[in-house]
Amino acid sequence: MWFLVIISIVVLVTLISYFKLQPFIAFLIVSLFLGLSGGIKPIIIIDSIQKGMGSTLGAIISIIILGSMIGKLIAKSNASIVITDSMVNIFGPRRLPFAFMIIGFIISLPLFFSVAFLLMTPLVLSTAKRQNINPVYLGIPMLASLSITQGFLPPHPAPYYLVTHLPGADFASTLGLGIVIAIPAMLISGWLFGMSLKNAKASPMNFTPDENLKINPSLFSSLLVLLLPVLLIALHSFFNNDFVAFIGEPVVALLISLSAAIYLLGFKRDIAWSDIQNWLFDAIKEVAPLILTFAGAGAFKEILQAMHVGEEVLKLTNSSSMNPLIIAWLIAALLRVITGSSTVAGITTAGLILPMLAQTGINPNLLALSIGAGSMVMSHVNDAGFWLFKEYFGVSVKDTLRSWTIMETILGIVGLLGVLVLQYFI
Repeated sequence: MWFLVIISIVVLVTLISYFKLQPFIAFLIVSLFLGLSGGIKPIIIIDSIQKGMGSTLGAIISIIILGSMIGKLIAKSNASIVITDSMVNIFGPRRLPFAFMIIGFIISLPLFFSVAFLLMTPLVLSTAKRQNINPVYLGIPMLASLSITQGFLPPHPAPYYLVTHLPGADFASTLGLGIVIAIPAMLISGWLFGMSLKNAKASPMNFTPDENLKINPSLFSSLLVLLLPVLLIALHSFFNNDFVAFIGEPVVALLISLSAAIYLLGFKRDIAWSDIQNWLFDAIKEVAPLILTFAGAGAFKEILQAMHVGEEVLKLTNSSSMNPLIIAWLIAALLRVITGSSTVAGITTAGLILPMLAQTGINPNLLALSIGAGSMVMSHVNDAGFWLFKEYFGVSVKDTLRSWTIMETILGIVGLLGVLVLQYFI
């Protein structure tokens, strides 16, 4: 069975990386191949694929679409510029890397990596040019904070999926513990490591600010839109009643925040409803490939479960004295290296380690964070984030490996260490 699984993953990587096949189609082909090769009946294969897609998208599709819509409104309204300028004034030019790390963390709390990347990177590059600062040195701390929220903190897709699919995991607890771990991971992988990149060679894209923009939104409105979903979700940790639980659900919190964004960043500034609608439609178009990728990953994950791969992992676990949190981290790390996607690694690992969770009694919140940390390491040429960084910051593949890949790996290792430390206190 392990031979078939390894072959399937190799085929998956080849189809996506070498033949440039759309990931959704590649996942379908590999899922069918693995199911048939594993001796599963055709009707069960189809049912498993449909079940995997449905369960995966049912948990995260609303989060993805609403988060992307908020991100689009923030980008079009220049709310991010307002926040950035304010933070720069507070920290000063010499502390810009630290400032952008904080800004990135704040902005990426409710937004997805790709949205936050496309939102923040032009600001980093234009600021680097105006302040005559190396763009890689300025950008790595910000990108570390974006990666941390994507891998560790719900309501981002993979962490949210883990919280909702690992029995006993609690949204608020995982979020709180994730922030505790994220702070040192962000400081070490972004700020401290970033200091070694002051002389990195880079020829970044040119982003010149538009001098003819309309009046920007207020700082209060900009921050409110960004932080409102986090505040609504956090309320559930302090007040235990049905209404707070309802508005603290990520989908409801994001929907409320989207409504606030439409009013504060749109209507209040006399932006036409037709323009706002176009922004929202564009947001859906931009995340459509991401949604399809998640659906394909869910199908592949379900086929793995139908083949009882998780039970084989459990057998290996029972015969090993290694900490289950480390085992989960290693599985997620391996899948990250092979597939190039932290989200795919997190979702797939969840399906593999469910039997282990029931047998070992490990804290499910720490398990979710361990998987998230493992899904961050060794981003390389099969990861879209790798190429986004390379092209926007204008660095070579070699220097991308020296900067982006090392930053992501440090993040994952520090995250695991944080989980292991917390295990002694929980």
